[in-house]
Amino acid sequence: MKQAVRRDWDWSNRFVPAIKRLVGPHLLTPAALEQDAHEATDLIVLVARDMRIAARVRRQGYADSFPYEFTIRARRDSGAVTELEKIVNGWGDWFFYGHADNFDGFSLWWLIDLHSFRAALIRNSNNGTKLRFGDKPNGDGTFFKWFDLRSFPSTPPILIAGSRDLSESTTDEAFLPFNGVAQ
Repeated sequence: MKQAVRRDWDWSNRFVPAIKRLVGPHLLTPAALEQDAHEATDLIVLVARDMRIAARVRRQGYADSFPYEFTIRARRDSGAVTELEKIVNGWGDWFFYGHADNFDGFSLWWLIDLHSFRAALIRNSNNGTKLRFGDKPNGDGTFFKWFDLRSFPSTPPILIAGSRDLSESTTDEAFLPFNGVAQ
């Protein structure tokens, strides 16, 4: 494994316990009374097949500047396959995107439905939906694509959950592009 990929993986893995605490409740639903009474079932996993969840943790300090944007690594100078390529190729069901806080938690986070994300990308290229997105070099041989959550269609919904409601933003808010600072 390349050293840069390993370094990124090691850094983001420290957030796995916090991600599990936030995503877990969205994977379980209470069982019906009949199931509880007769089948020793209190909770049911929502999806019976493997559920693949991508996760990206953004370093502290960007949540206030980019509260409604998420980034996905789109290119590495090394030529390694990126998260965006994997997602566009159909991998992943959900995408956890969080802004790190001072500890091993998050000041802001989103749980994104990747099926809805891919559908929006297809519609954007086929019928002129106005998704707001762009490119962002990171200054270390990695490049990201950023997307504004507010620009995605309401159907199918892109958000499963988040620490903030998209309705807190208004369509009149100024669009905040990346400022060129390394993420």
